[in-house]
Amino acid sequence: MPNSQSDNNVSFGQSEASKLPTGRNEDVEFSSDIADAEDLEAVLRAKAADERQEES
Repeated sequence: MPNSQSDNNVSFGQSEASKLPTGRNEDVEFSSDIADAEDLEAVLRAKAADERQEES
């Protein structure tokens, strides 16, 4: 019997969520040689988000 999508969803309470690791540098392969405009925009947005997180 296949699992329904709701069976695969996991909800975390506040205490469980606070135990999850937070990362700043994700292990993502990025090649500027094949990056398009959307990829470059994503890089800029990620940098801006990191800066906002460091300020707070």
